[in-house]
Amino acid sequence: MARGAIPRHIAVIMDGNGRWATARGLPRSAGHRAGVDATRRLVEACAQRGIEVLTIFAFSSENWRRPRSEVDLLMDLFLRTLQREVTRLHENAIRVRFIGDRQRFSPALQKRIAWAEDLTARNGGMVLMIAVNYGGRWDLTQAVRNIAGAVAEARISVESIDETMLSQHLCGGDVPEPDLFIRTGGERRLSNYLLWQLAYTELYFTDRLWPDFDAEALDAALEHYGAKQRRFGQTGAQVGDGEHA
Repeated sequence: MARGAIPRHIAVIMDGNGRWATARGLPRSAGHRAGVDATRRLVEACAQRGIEVLTIFAFSSENWRRPRSEVDLLMDLFLRTLQREVTRLHENAIRVRFIGDRQRFSPALQKRIAWAEDLTARNGGMVLMIAVNYGGRWDLTQAVRNIAGAVAEARISVESIDETMLSQHLCGGDVPEPDLFIRTGGERRLSNYLLWQLAYTELYFTDRLWPDFDAEALDAALEHYGAKQRRFGQTGAQVGDGEHA
């Protein structure tokens, strides 16, 4: 694949851990642990292919509605994965960032999140953004609140508010918007994920369950992306036949 066809930013919903485990007669916890392995493979594969930013949906604001036992398992798994994986990511120059409302997490988990960000803050490799307790509507709401506060304090005028300003107040407003969105597990929806940021993103859905997603599956998604002509409202002639983002 030509280098020009590689997306700068990939956003992923990692769906299917529970169904993967159920199909094998295993507890859902086994699926979540297998999902951690798949996430490790994805991070490595994206870094090897020159992806600048990878954003993964680790825990949505809606996931709190799951059974308490599963939520507790996910929180414990998340904490232990951070403790185990962040040093390795740091050694590979990957910068780790978190987006979402972290105030609901335990003090231990909040401390570990801050540690991971501080440790990797000066790394110059791929940016790994992890969405935790994140929702697209929450993201838009907190951005509007921040802008409204600035208007109330007379730091900005209402007339100065535009799409660029709103984008800058959203999570990840300082990185390129996603070029490619991947969702595994067969569902065809965004599930309240990066609603504003995905406005012009190429969408790729696969029936493959997340624990089975590997480098070959990633390359299939990249091939799909590379075949697209991204016009952003222009005609094909304006963009140029055969040119891809």
